[in-house]
Parts: sequence; structure tokens; C-alpha cells
Amino acid sequence: MFNIIIADNYDEVSREAFKIMKETVTKKDHPVLGLATGSSPIGLYKKMIADHTSEGTSYKNVLTWNLDEYVGLPRSHDQSYYTFMHDNLFFGLDVPEENIHIPVGDAEDEEAECVKYEESMEGHTVDLQVLGIGADGHIGFNEPGTPFDSPTHLMDLTEQTRKDNARFFEGNIDNVPTKSITMGLGTIMKASRIIVIATGENKAAAVYGMIKGPISTDCPASVLQNHNDVTVVLDKAAAAKL
Repeated sequence: MFNIIIADNYDEVSREAFKIMKETVTKKDHPVLGLATGSSPIGLYKKMIADHTSEGTSYKNVLTWNLDEYVGLPRSHDQSYYTFMHDNLFFGLDVPEENIHIPVGDAEDEEAECVKYEESMEGHTVDLQVLGIGADGHIGFNEPGTPFDSPTHLMDLTEQTRKDNARFFEGNIDNVPTKSITMGLGTIMKASRIIVIATGENKAAAVYGMIKGPISTDCPASVLQNHNDVTVVLDKAAAAKL
């Protein structure tokens, strides 16, 4: 079931997303957050930091699990998602480092890292999972064709995804990793509540497929139609096809 919020601009989108985040963080003693990278949640993260600074909202009891990480990038790499999360969120909050979970992209055994990451979530239920959506309908790095019941797994990135992310790698697709470790669609669907943030006309077709298209692995995000608590926060451009 979708609750759809259409905002006027990105700042309003981020503000609406933050309302849900703050409610989640403040109503539980030990909140569990599923977090995403990319441009979509940056505004949300800025508002979380500003609120922590000005209002004192604490994250010291929060546990976090990130959706994904590039295979082959050490945590020190400027484009690793470990670096992204610390630069864009964790540096400004009081969440202890030991409470932060991000896949190890340069693990010696990538398959074993997937199993280890999935097992690290056992006994925990994500209270709020933050998602963006790719132009091809992917969530996390679950590309089209990913089984709906998939756990954390290795994913070969499509050429389209690598093209979309080349802007972060000096504009050169050859610098973009070819694989990722990602929470599976089955893992994502275990969250109690999900919020999807999408802006821009390039996301409009994927948003339509997610909400009104057939439930099909051709559009991985369409699996969210089977979840009972999904809030989608859009700007008008991303909502144009609804």
C-alpha cells in the first residue's frame, strides 16, 4: 500500500522525508534504520544533521544497515559508499561507529561477505528503510531480473546503471565498478516501513512502474506493491506519469 506525497521541490521532498525519519527515531528506544546512498537522500541527511545540531535529537541508540556497496572499492576510496555515508551523514550525528553496518566492498571472499551481511541483520527488524529508485526501476542495486525473494547478494551492474553513476567517477564509465554487494529484494521487504524518495523527470517512468505497473522483476521496485507501508515522496516531475 502506497502513501504518495507530491512536493513542490527537492527541499520540500526532503522535509517530508525528514518528518517520517524523526518520528521513527524519536518513538523507539533503539531504532533500526536502513539507509541509502545517491543524490536522492542527501537532503534528508542534511536535515537530520541540522535537527541533531539544533534540537539535540540523538542517534546514539540507532542501528543502521546500508543497502549496498561497490565491489572492489576499499572503504578509503572517495566513491565508496562507506565514505559517502560518513561524509554526508555520520560525521554530523552521534551514532556510534560500531552501530553502523555497511558491506565490505573489498572483502577477500565476496560471496562470504554477502552471507555475513545478511546474517548480521538476524534478530533485527528495520523500522524505516530509505530507498531511492533507479531509472530502470532498481532499488538498492537490485537490477531488473532480480528475484523478489533474494537475500543480500552479488549483483552485476547494468551498463545503464554504470552510465548513470559515471558522473561520480570523473565521467568515465570505465572507472565505475562492474559489481556490487546489495541487500536483496527479500531483505528490503522485511522492513516495517519503507520510504522511497524520487525527483526529476528521468525517474517518472520508473515511479509509474513501481506504483501502477505490473508486479514484475522487469521493474524491481514494483515488488513494493506487496508491502503494507510504503511512503513515496516525489517532486512534480517524478510524479508526472501517475
